[in-house]
Amino acid sequence: MAHFARVENNIVKQVIVVSNDDCGGGDFPESELIGQEFIASLGLSGDWLQTSYHSNFRAYYAGIGYTYDAQLDEFVPPPTIEPDDEQ
Repeated sequence: MAHFARVENNIVKQVIVVSNDDCGGGDFPESELIGQEFIASLGLSGDWLQTSYHSNFRAYYAGIGYTYDAQLDEFVPPPTIEPDDEQ
């Protein structure tokens, strides 16, 4: 399975799963354009970027709220707040 993140203003808003058959076998980076075309054929608009469930590319598996850094071509997790920092 291939995973795609909808990115809006560099923030991940949604993540979906696409069959490898629908994205040319699932091998990144070739699969990304084919997967994007498939997603568009479903009527889903927006900017979709492939993400790796096992973090094999783009640093992290994209989750909702993650940031996409185009310069690094990586997904960046949101900062965490340590319990002591909440005071």
